Amino acid sequence: MLLGFVGVPNSGKSTMLKAATLADVQIASYPFTTIKPNQAVGYVITDCPCKRLNVTCNPQNSKCVSGRRWIPVKILDVAGLVPGAHEGKGLGNKFLDDLRQADGLVHVLDASGLTDSEGKQRTEDDLWDPGKNILVLEGEIDEWLSDIIQKNIEKVETLARMKKVPIERLLGEKLSGLGIGEDDIKRASAKTDMKSREFATMLRRESKPIITAANKIDKESAKKNYDSLKSKHEDMIPTSADLELALREAAEHGLIEYMPGDSDFRIISEELNEKQKSALDFIKNGVLKDYGSTGVQKVLNGMVFDKLQYITVYPVASIGRLTDSKGNVLPDAYLVKKGTKLKEFAAKVHSTMADKFIGGLDLGKKKLGADHELKDGDVVEIIFSK
Repeated sequence: MLLGFVGVPNSGKSTMLKAATLADVQIASYPFTTIKPNQAVGYVITDCPCKRLNVTCNPQNSKCVSGRRWIPVKILDVAGLVPGAHEGKGLGNKFLDDLRQADGLVHVLDASGLTDSEGKQRTEDDLWDPGKNILVLEGEIDEWLSDIIQKNIEKVETLARMKKVPIERLLGEKLSGLGIGEDDIKRASAKTDMKSREFATMLRRESKPIITAANKIDKESAKKNYDSLKSKHEDMIPTSADLELALREAAEHGLIEYMPGDSDFRIISEELNEKQKSALDFIKNGVLKDYGSTGVQKVLNGMVFDKLQYITVYPVASIGRLTDSKGNVLPDAYLVKKGTKLKEFAAKVHSTMADKFIGGLDLGKKKLGADHELKDGDVVEIIFSK
């Protein structure tokens, strides 16, 4: 699982990465701070089965905090994109290469209007329309995809006729290096002609869905812009990377108790100075009160669980004890696509399990077959011949 943080320069991508992961990344208020992509690990957060099963879990590939399972996902913060990127302007070619393998894209948008499409700072008296940056980003990715498709489509079409195989399969093979598969192409081609410019747009929506993080929502101009933009862009979440980072670092230093995505926090230190108290009060009675969270965790969860349609499944070696072979309770949490069948899941856990697959058991010790469709939060034992 790889999520790409994208956007025009100086829109807050590196701050968003640090807020989501606490990674040590360079943050500065000038364009192209990020030249080499920053990569770090963030987490999507969901209810852990330990809560409903009344057990103490011992996670191995994830972690559990107060009955909430934190499941790791890789995040890539790529170089800023400017108009003409698909023609090589700015760091365009590098930007587009960096996002090739991303499963989904988070567009970190400076909703305040203080950054234009080239990452240059604007003043309060000369604010930029952030909606233009949405068009720039989506347009540049679409042009990039369209160029690649047009270079290959006639050759692929001829080869498909010769081999008498579906054109979607061969084009999928050509585009596999972009993280685009045959199913993505089938869904996009059902909506428009493959040779049309619109096909690139449809394919981008199918293969690299975008959620827009309307960043800097703590600023008044961002609130106004968000209100006008949200009706046109439904996959938009009000976000403040700066305030999330402040809360995460305060929690890291033992000043507050805070769960990412929550609408509140609890002060646990008596050593806060007046400046710190004032800052926390501003966060509590501002963004948290107005929007229910800083939005950063909502963006991650929204991308993985809603846009990409992943669910969480927990494999165990013993369904009776809820343990792996070493006695760890509910040891692993796997993110898999909604609709995944049990045998498909077995292959993700270990190839031997799929090769020697017999069946499975659910929590009620009911026998499950190879085609059993898994549901979010399932705990299953996979049975295979030793």
